[in-house]
Amino acid sequence: MVFYRTRNKILQKYLEGYYFLDEDANLNTIRYKTFPNNYSIVSVSRNAEAYYDRGKIIITASAVQRMNTDIFLRYTEPIEVVYEKAIDEITFYFKPLGLHHFISESNFSLVQKRLMNFSIFPDFNKKMFEIFDLNDREEQIEAMENYWLSKLKEKDFRLMEKLLFEIETSDLKIDEIARKFQFSRQYINRLFLKHIGKSPTEYRKIHRFRNVIKQISEVKNLKEVTLDNLFYDQSHFNKDFKGFTKSSPSSFFKNVDTQKENVWLFI
Repeated sequence: MVFYRTRNKILQKYLEGYYFLDEDANLNTIRYKTFPNNYSIVSVSRNAEAYYDRGKIIITASAVQRMNTDIFLRYTEPIEVVYEKAIDEITFYFKPLGLHHFISESNFSLVQKRLMNFSIFPDFNKKMFEIFDLNDREEQIEAMENYWLSKLKEKDFRLMEKLLFEIETSDLKIDEIARKFQFSRQYINRLFLKHIGKSPTEYRKIHRFRNVIKQISEVKNLKEVTLDNLFYDQSHFNKDFKGFTKSSPSSFFKNVDTQKENVWLFI
């Protein structure tokens, strides 16, 4: 599965990219683990059904022609994904706050961990069927990005953007950030749950975890990367890392290809 970065300059602000999976009757079961991130993930599959059960998503083919759309917002442990056979699927990775510029807040609450079989727009399923029916990948990409662009309604999130910057770049505690903005910690927590789908503490831990994965392939020095990402010490890093991957850093980096856009562990 190739990860495509968003091409449209306007969409790049909101949508990191997407990947395609194509139906293949000869392909055996696909099984991998995916790890926490701060994206809002929208997965669209044709003639398929998805079931979530205790940290595992099982995707099966459906005998009924249908479009299935699932949104994943908040997970802090690995999720095992199992395709019983390859299906037609497009999965979108929206940046933090990105999805809000397309979907009305009245449509759903980001406090929820995941939304299964969700209807995004009245014409969404019809458009996705049309895109899946295109035989050329470049045509699919152009049609898909143009469709998202047609749904864009930019909103003012300057406060949340400032809070995200503090969470990502400073070593201030959440209480200290709240005082800096003259808010209570409870209020900031509600803002994050509403707009990001996770608490500020969860967001910060995942941000640091993902930064380490991104940087390790270049630096090759785990201790240096750990300190650069504001972990207190190696013990602090190991604790967070094991929570997100259920393995030690050395075992994780031995088995996962961090050079790829999708950091998955195939099993």
